[in-house]
Amino acid sequence: MNKIIFIGIMLFILGKIPVFAQEKTEVALVAKDTLKSNDIDPLTPAKAAFYSAVLPGLGQAYNKKYWKIPLVYGAIGTSLYFYIDNNKKYNQYRDAYKRRLEGYTDDKFSYLDKTRLIAGQKFYQRNRDLSALMTLAFYALNILDANVDAALIQFNVNENLSVKPVIYPNDVTLKTNLGLTLNYNF
Repeated sequence: MNKIIFIGIMLFILGKIPVFAQEKTEVALVAKDTLKSNDIDPLTPAKAAFYSAVLPGLGQAYNKKYWKIPLVYGAIGTSLYFYIDNNKKYNQYRDAYKRRLEGYTDDKFSYLDKTRLIAGQKFYQRNRDLSALMTLAFYALNILDANVDAALIQFNVNENLSVKPVIYPNDVTLKTNLGLTLNYNF
């Protein structure tokens, strides 16, 4: 019995002694912002389109999509090559036709008559014009790609916003149902 009383008194005395190893500090509670602030620059698509208009491929470099630059130059370069080639052949047929009208037959198209020379001119002129349109189309597509890509970079595509297929049991009939869930977590 003396031991129990002694242990009780010791616990009472030790419980009343303040512990000096810990300091009392007032903690200011600060609420964390659960939503991350994405700095969205609304001028980014316009900058990318401007850069791509100044120099094709520069908008893709601004968007850090470096793998698209060879595609841009390949498309524009190929259509420019065909424009130059068709223009050269058109001029050859035109010059041969003009020489034929003057009475000369010593050109490299001496085996063709006048109607074939005219048909060759029309063929290469049409292909030259189509190549010029394709060059302009690829140039415009380059600008459009840089603009759209810069706009899409700013979209939030993490798991907090998702649409997933879900298979769940029906509570009444206990049959399996199939549905889509739209999840948006804050």
